[in-house]
Amino acid sequence: MTATIRSAEGLLLLDLSGLFGATLPRLPWSMRILAENALRHAPDRQAEIVAQFTAWLEHGKLDKEIQFQPTRVLMHDTTCVPALVDLAALRDRVAMAGGDPTRINPVVPVDVSIDHSIAVEAFARNDAMEYNMARELEQNRERFELMKWAGSRFRDMRIHAPGTGIMHTINLEQLATLATVQPHHGADWLIPDTLIGTDSHTPMVNGLGVLAWGVGGLEAESVMLGTPIALRMPEVVGVHLTGQLSDGVLSTDLALTLTELLRKHGVAGRFVEFFGPGVSTLSIGDRAVIANMAPEYGATTGYFPIDAQSFAYLELTGRPANLIARARDLASRQGLLFDPAAAPRYTETLELDLATVSTRLAGPRRPQDGLPPSEAAAATARALGRPLRSAPQRDLPPDGAIAIAAITSCTNTTDPRLLIAAGLVARKARTHGLQVPDWVKTSLAPGSPASRDYLERAGLLGDLAALGFDIVGFGCTTCIGNSGALRPQILDAMAKGDAAVAVLSGNRNFPGRVHPDLTLGFLASPPMVIAYALAGDVNRDIASDPVGTTEDGRAVRLADLWPTGAEIDALLRQATVPADYPRAFAGAEASPAWAKVAGPETDRFPWSDSSTFLRPPAFVTNPTPPWPGKISARILLALGDDITTDHISPAGQVPAESEAGRHLLARGAKPDRLGVFSGYRGNWEVMLRGLFTNSSVRNLLDPTLPPGTTVHANSSSVLPLYKATELYRQSKTPLVIMAGERYGSGSSRDWAAKGASLLGVSAILARSFERIHRTNLIGMGIVPIRLAGPIDTPPLSVSDSVEIDLPSASMAPNQPVAVRVRSADGTTRTLEAYLAVETQSEIETVQAGGIITLMLERTLKQAQ
Repeated sequence: MTATIRSAEGLLLLDLSGLFGATLPRLPWSMRILAENALRHAPDRQAEIVAQFTAWLEHGKLDKEIQFQPTRVLMHDTTCVPALVDLAALRDRVAMAGGDPTRINPVVPVDVSIDHSIAVEAFARNDAMEYNMARELEQNRERFELMKWAGSRFRDMRIHAPGTGIMHTINLEQLATLATVQPHHGADWLIPDTLIGTDSHTPMVNGLGVLAWGVGGLEAESVMLGTPIALRMPEVVGVHLTGQLSDGVLSTDLALTLTELLRKHGVAGRFVEFFGPGVSTLSIGDRAVIANMAPEYGATTGYFPIDAQSFAYLELTGRPANLIARARDLASRQGLLFDPAAAPRYTETLELDLATVSTRLAGPRRPQDGLPPSEAAAATARALGRPLRSAPQRDLPPDGAIAIAAITSCTNTTDPRLLIAAGLVARKARTHGLQVPDWVKTSLAPGSPASRDYLERAGLLGDLAALGFDIVGFGCTTCIGNSGALRPQILDAMAKGDAAVAVLSGNRNFPGRVHPDLTLGFLASPPMVIAYALAGDVNRDIASDPVGTTEDGRAVRLADLWPTGAEIDALLRQATVPADYPRAFAGAEASPAWAKVAGPETDRFPWSDSSTFLRPPAFVTNPTPPWPGKISARILLALGDDITTDHISPAGQVPAESEAGRHLLARGAKPDRLGVFSGYRGNWEVMLRGLFTNSSVRNLLDPTLPPGTTVHANSSSVLPLYKATELYRQSKTPLVIMAGERYGSGSSRDWAAKGASLLGVSAILARSFERIHRTNLIGMGIVPIRLAGPIDTPPLSVSDSVEIDLPSASMAPNQPVAVRVRSADGTTRTLEAYLAVETQSEIETVQAGGIITLMLERTLKQAQ
């Protein structure tokens, strides 16, 4: 290996400045990290790779591929369980083929957080967290035993106990190092800390300066087994920040502003990087909130370069001095340190003066639909298609009542400043004697146990609890739909036709995501969540109308409650102790209840025929066949725009009367113990029966069809999807799904692609795809095809067939695809279409029938 230098400790580093010369400062900082990664793993191609990155600078884009090998993988419980059952089933396949099953083993470090299992069953009481964690353990014991098995049988896999926090918060506060030491080519190297995570909000750690992005579980499985990620040279949109935020404007407001701006501009599948003097005015907490929302604005990353704030944050969260010194050394020697005056070459550049940002909400149905709080009532009325009715008597929920007020999610609770601000609003409200109406379900679920320590030291826990915001757990909770039951008063009001709304400090508000009965929700900062909880409804201008009244009848407005920046910062300084972070994390890891969970001690996982949670997946035992080259298919579903993975993959409570619920009841499950769909992601039979059952899904073949059903073309019968597809399978009829814009946006759930595979879908044709879901489809051997025009002009019919001519042997990235729609009367129309496959590696995956087949073939070949 040539072009190396030594660190202060004598470790080897790539000499990026020597390799690139004067070109290096022109590259975006994120591209410098990609270049280091590619160069280090291909020492014999250094000149070629340098030339490739240099050529990128000419236009800020280049149609070439690079490979990326992250230093680690991060997962959470509802994405790790499907991945672990895949790997366990692959071990079975290897053993049955006469190979050594332990060859299925991660070759990079893997961290697993248990943050998606806890639900808000108990709330507004001081033992809520203990109760919810006990229920979590009771309901998820089988899944937890699988994780314990994986932690003991897979090398370099750490399973972090329930209660240690949300994976992205753990990553930022505990796992991220900025620099790491790794053996390479027979020597120890100092290299940038990089990772992929099986959650779309993995980019949150970009706020610290660690390059990371979210992938589906299938891609993570492949990386764990040693396959590098192949990607096109990314386009990088630079966002030039100037000025600074006004007093009272918070990082949530900035993140929602940027989400709206960048989604409108169009950054899907691109890198976003922030630069300019405004960056230096933002704390790591501020930056993390913005970076976290990358999937909401559609980007692969939202990267903030390493600077003095990064090192200060490592110190603030109790990292050892030698780790911080190593990070400084790496950043300075490899040209990764941020310069606020620098202006690298970007594909495109946008401008934002931070002083122009004001208080924002987003909603009531999408995170990119930003609005000032004064417009919340009007936006709700537009979404309902009617005006909000006047309030009834004082003690009943009004039309537009707040059903859920939740301070939740990694997005905002990881920033201590936001939680301190929420606590100050609660303190001032308590001083005025204000109370939250009893129809509002309140909850506080911070990102990590360290937050409890600084809130307690600030004296704010009692103020929050006085308004019903007791800590319910350290997990995602309401943000991912684990919100528990609504208050009875709200259910009564909804039964009478009144609207109910959620307000949460989360990142997504798609209809039915927060709670299956709620189609409206607003994203807001944690202190704004408190304000709306006090108000009890959205039928007001929260910024100017009273949020409550004192006992003597005086109106209390938001301005009376909102803290100044100086108040927040002074209390935060008082409350912050660096030793809290590692101590709180270690205390949660030492959970006695978790220690009692025991996993099997065999190299192959012992499946149980009676289990309702863990079943060997059908797509491993019977993998997807390779793409046939030419098909004449029926349309299983025709869908509109913004079909998210929440619409595709089931989430929330499992209804007893649903197909999935009846399947579980027939196998001995108790009606009051069915739990949530996320708990069943290791059981393909349950997930199959929940696909596309979200109440917002409309099948355009017949919009009157209930969600989760279709018309079987041969019999004209209306059937659940899984029953219709079984009939199509018996008649050997290929199937496709057709959709509009942004198909597969939202969470990284690979079950949205695995489900399509189980339904026998060969191809999905859509106006556009979100990045992670597109790669998940490819991982399952499903062909994604991008359409240039609308799918419903003229309207599609169940009698139509779709002919696709795409020879497998001659597939190429982004090539035109011959697609024709043939009607029952014999008329045909040709659709302009392109293969939504971007790299040669993805082509090989589709040709093989998916990642599962590729991983099995490679493992058996290595064994031979």
